[in-house]
Amino acid sequence: MHREAPAAWRDFSLVWAGQTISLLGSEITTFGLGVWMYQRTGSVTSLAMIFAFAAAPGLLLSPVAGVLLDRFSRRRGLILTNLGAALGPLSLLSLLLLGRLETWCVYVIVAVATAFLAFQVPAFSAAVTLMVSSAQLGRASGLLQFGGAGAQILAPLLAGALLPRVGLAGLVAIDALTFGAGIVTLVAARIPDPPPVPADAAAAGFGLAAQVAVSVRYLRRRPGLLRLLAFFAVGNFLLAMCQVLQTPLVLARYSPARLGLVVSAGSFGLLAGSLVMSAWGGPARRVLGILGLFPLLGLGAILMGVAPSAALIAAGVFGILLVVPIINGCDQALWQSSVEPGLQGRVFSTRQLLEQFTAPIAYLAAGPLADRVFEPLLRVHGPLAGSVGSLVGVGPGRGIGLMFVVIGVLLLGNALLGFASPRLRGVELQGSAAAAGPPAVGVAAAEKA
Repeated sequence: MHREAPAAWRDFSLVWAGQTISLLGSEITTFGLGVWMYQRTGSVTSLAMIFAFAAAPGLLLSPVAGVLLDRFSRRRGLILTNLGAALGPLSLLSLLLLGRLETWCVYVIVAVATAFLAFQVPAFSAAVTLMVSSAQLGRASGLLQFGGAGAQILAPLLAGALLPRVGLAGLVAIDALTFGAGIVTLVAARIPDPPPVPADAAAAGFGLAAQVAVSVRYLRRRPGLLRLLAFFAVGNFLLAMCQVLQTPLVLARYSPARLGLVVSAGSFGLLAGSLVMSAWGGPARRVLGILGLFPLLGLGAILMGVAPSAALIAAGVFGILLVVPIINGCDQALWQSSVEPGLQGRVFSTRQLLEQFTAPIAYLAAGPLADRVFEPLLRVHGPLAGSVGSLVGVGPGRGIGLMFVVIGVLLLGNALLGFASPRLRGVELQGSAAAAGPPAVGVAAAEKA
């Protein structure tokens, strides 16, 4: 039997608090590394490589990670992955103190440390399904993103203020300490184990290849979910470009302190959207929440690039991050309520691979496109200076600004294609089995309705 909802929610809140503190430390290091890399090399490509090395290993490992996670305790898996991820800041700190940190070292350390996210992200998603009722999944997702938003607001402000005083080594040391909070709360919390896997998964045997094939067959029988995966794969490709280009777009004309203000302003949007999702829980038809808000991402990207203005960049980032937690919360709750708990580790890992494999491609493409194509086009006296330049401006960063406008138009196109797909619009009506989370108690179900 499941525990009473209040006890389960207390454990969820404990884990959430620890992971939020840990995330704050990671965001501080991410900000510091971005400034360190761009100021050291002056290259968008070098900065983009950090994102690529952070994303690719975890995605490649994700199918195997899901199979392993479904065999072991959720709590044990989360503790081990947090310990593994802590190796990243500890290695960075050691090299900084020895004066031996080079750009290639950053790539290797980031790749190894973030590979543990292939285990951590699906493990945490699957654990949440077992800790809260189905009716509360949307609110739980909103709360998780609220914690992420708070970390993203505080991190650039703290990092921007501390970086001149303690240097990158001080920021990384803070990151290493915050991992302890995440691990302690995981040890203290009770996280239920999933029920036995369905019969078809058990019959497939225990080989990794056979169990990965289970998740692939599961998705092939659900064409609406496959269409949703394709929709997010395209969106993630375009948003990944925005992610890596934001820093050089600002630093091309402004100081790191201004970058910190822009990032924090955007994070206030993420905070506001997370609060809305936490209180609301999303619409009953979650796919409509995804499709209805997605066009705002394109409009935000266009606003960021249309003129050389830090205020417009901040407003665009705010708009994008305002709707991201609602879109992601609807997507997460849709999957959690559609996939059986015993299969969520492997299915969510496969989902992570298929939704996000485009991000490393975007990271690798964004740097060369910015450095070698778009920036030269809009230099003073560049090929497009007299035409497109009269609209978006010329000089440092304006080629990247044009990239944001193009990305925004493509995001709008992806939204239109999503609306035009009956399979995607009807994804929640196609008979996917509902996940058997803890039962709703009291008014939870009524509030969701």
